[in-house]
Amino acid sequence: MKKIISIIVAASLIAPVSSFAQKKKPIEEKKDNIVLNKEYTTASGLKYKITKKGTGVKANPGDQVSVHYVGTLTDSAKTKFDSSRDRGQPLPFTLGSGQVIKGWDEGIALLHVGDVAILTIPSNLGYGEHAKEKIPANSTLVFEVELMDVKESPKPWDVKGLKVDSTADGLKYILVNKGNGAKAESGKKVTIHYSGFIGDGTWKLFDSSVQRGQPIQYSTGTGQGMKGLDEGITLMHAGDKMRLIIPYQLALGENGGGPIPPKATLIFDIELLNILEDPKPWDVKGLKVDSTADGLKYIVIKKGTGAKAVNGKKVSVHYSGYLGDGTWKLFDSSVQRGQPYEFQLGMGQVIKGWDEGIALMNVGDKLRLIIPYQLAYGEGGRSPIIPPKATLIFDVELMELE
Repeated sequence: MKKIISIIVAASLIAPVSSFAQKKKPIEEKKDNIVLNKEYTTASGLKYKITKKGTGVKANPGDQVSVHYVGTLTDSAKTKFDSSRDRGQPLPFTLGSGQVIKGWDEGIALLHVGDVAILTIPSNLGYGEHAKEKIPANSTLVFEVELMDVKESPKPWDVKGLKVDSTADGLKYILVNKGNGAKAESGKKVTIHYSGFIGDGTWKLFDSSVQRGQPIQYSTGTGQGMKGLDEGITLMHAGDKMRLIIPYQLALGENGGGPIPPKATLIFDIELLNILEDPKPWDVKGLKVDSTADGLKYIVIKKGTGAKAVNGKKVSVHYSGYLGDGTWKLFDSSVQRGQPYEFQLGMGQVIKGWDEGIALMNVGDKLRLIIPYQLAYGEGGRSPIIPPKATLIFDVELMELE
């Protein structure tokens, strides 16, 4: 799902900068049994040297960390292949979750907030036999890293003494706190906070919106997420807190994926914050219905005064899409997400009915597009949301051109 499993793979992760220049002689200052500027080697072959000692908390697996880095090769030129400092933004990731190379997961876990260190990572802890952009195969990598911040991983909720219920297909759930809001029925868009743990007894955190401080929007009944998550959320009401214990058959299956091992039971502690109201279809009573030569129908709701949309231009559109079978079932809406959709007009980036319909509009126009299946998703539809041979209705507003 769009991020129920947020896997940030560091494409490449830094030449020393002057602010971290090493002193000529090691400082024989010990703290946590570490001598500054002395190189140590771990059992795996990782070499590390702490050049500046911070005073913050230690990073632990499962924590959300933020790291500035400069990465260089060990060639004669000490080629720099990547730098967060050049971008002006440290890299955030969940430590120990496999989101970065092994040498980083091991090395950053040795540090405290404020530490600056040199990590020398052998190829078997880096990218191994695979070349990666500027990094040749079998490369030893050198990173100068600074641990900027640590957000401790969320702890599992205390569910001792609470009842465990089950569904017919094996999902187990525990109601931790009862809300008083509406029910999250299938087809609704909801906002949730969650923390996901591996259910093998280790309680290893693999993802958490709580840790990121940002809830996510989730559409129920659309196939957006794993089956068990979808089923579990539809058991909830706004305000509920619930633990979902999802067997692998309803999660990522026999193979797993990313930080999730094969046949893994997953545990989610979820809070359903709210249920978003569906946008209502516009009132078009009494308005003229026009048609194009290939069967697209459209209704002008409001006439704007801006520039006309032209093929090749980048357009920004707010829309709500409904099934045209008389049910007016909402299947997608940028309005509900609070973010207009951008695309390049006439380049085949959207369905044919959209390319044709938006090209009829000026900035500020509001149109209803009634798109026959031949100009939409055809005879096959788009499972599980769009059925075969579906006429689609879009209420669209052209926001701007670029």
